[in-house]
Amino acid sequence: MRELVVEADGGSRGNPGPAGYGAVVLDPATGETLAEAAEYIGVATNNVAEYRGLVAGLKAARALFPDALVHVRMDSKLVVEQMSGRWKIKHPDMKPLAAEAARIFPAGQVRYEWIPRERNKHADRLANEAMDAGRAGRRWEPSGSTAALDASAARNAAAPPAGPPGDATAGAARARAALAATRRATPEGGDEGLFATEPVTGAVSATGAGGEGLFGAGTETGPSPASGAGATRADAGDEGLFGAEALGGAGHATTPEAPAPGASATTPASPATGDFEAEAGKAQEPGTRARRPAVVPAGIVADSRRGWTGGPDMAAPATFVLLRHGETALTPEKRFSGSGGSDPELSPVGLRQAEAVAAALAARGTVQEIVSSPLTRCRQTAAAVAARLGLDVRVEQGLRETDFGAWEGMTFAEVRERYPEDLDAWLSSPKAAPTGGGESFAAVTRRVSAARDRLTAAYPGRTVLVVSHVTPIKTLIRLALGAPPESLFRMELSAAALSAVAYYADGNASVRLLNDTSHLR
Repeated sequence: MRELVVEADGGSRGNPGPAGYGAVVLDPATGETLAEAAEYIGVATNNVAEYRGLVAGLKAARALFPDALVHVRMDSKLVVEQMSGRWKIKHPDMKPLAAEAARIFPAGQVRYEWIPRERNKHADRLANEAMDAGRAGRRWEPSGSTAALDASAARNAAAPPAGPPGDATAGAARARAALAATRRATPEGGDEGLFATEPVTGAVSATGAGGEGLFGAGTETGPSPASGAGATRADAGDEGLFGAEALGGAGHATTPEAPAPGASATTPASPATGDFEAEAGKAQEPGTRARRPAVVPAGIVADSRRGWTGGPDMAAPATFVLLRHGETALTPEKRFSGSGGSDPELSPVGLRQAEAVAAALAARGTVQEIVSSPLTRCRQTAAAVAARLGLDVRVEQGLRETDFGAWEGMTFAEVRERYPEDLDAWLSSPKAAPTGGGESFAAVTRRVSAARDRLTAAYPGRTVLVVSHVTPIKTLIRLALGAPPESLFRMELSAAALSAVAYYADGNASVRLLNDTSHLR
């Protein structure tokens, strides 16, 4: 008899609030996605949305194979226990949904399993895509979904996943698989194993193979310095937005003899003046962790002039020069300024900053493409650079700032006074949204990741100026590093500051610059 796996999830931004569900039917032998379903369902609770996702997943499975044995996996303990008959169903809104789910297949053909949230990312992504579509007044369309790609990479982290360059975690998996092929015997017939015994004691230069420095012009041929075996880091959820301290090691990823301009790894940064124009109280103290010496895979040589030689062939990276827009009137007042507010223009100071960064980029001469957030402050900043370089500006919706809901235009202190419980929830969880139907940081991460993948696919080997905001830029940096969410509390990102990330074809990413404001001095 045919077997199927159904994974389902649902969510509500407010509980109750704007809600949606997602469900996917998988082949348990191959992991292939057989069917997907997602829908925005209006205002509902989390549990109702989860049940709606279960019903949709079971119906999709029945449409494929009515006689199949179905293994349902969900991260809702409530739904799993109730549908397994171990917990009673008391809520009146859930009783008819549970009864409907039970009628789709005979009881003996369905079994339920609880799984942790991190193993239910495909369905979770679908649910959030549906809610995003509903908020925009659209229906979710399977042709626009990227949930299957992201979930496939997560499920196959031990093998080199397909698709465009992505996060450090997925890229490191590709590198490990490729490097495994370099395992070889010693001349004496013994086996050295995968790693040579001599550690690398110096850092590898971020200039890569072509020596193009931080803003490559698409001529590099060596893989990312992050390609080695020590590149794997936890890739957690999302973050807060208020950088009260500089990230340790911020700035250029250079050799120890070349200190980083623009950002100091030793001097604490001033409070952030980001699009979340407020300092969120005390930042978490950085965790300390002993770092093991880097080791070089056998048969691969670290060369500071050429990057890694041998191993995976990653060709020229797509380099994103990340530019935060110039100041607006809200910037010095440290007010929330997202995509749901007044869409302010650049202030006179911001216009001068835009001209200064345009002159600096024109002098470097390496930017080949310009992409901007749709918001006015970014488009004005991008236009100043485009006029200097003679380039067109492409607008990418995924680069817009977080929608801060009812908090737009307020200071952090004002939000604390008016919405203390909502603010505490928002600070505690990346899935919590601001008051009034704003956008969670988890949702921002999903759309920024999708925008990143679209741009790296569109501009392979090119140097692209990406004009955006605090949250999207910090998110791209965090994902490139494979750093935990709390790392964003330790990144400074000033108005009109430049950062840079190179994305390699194997999925690795190399952070080359963070918060450079030298052009403003």
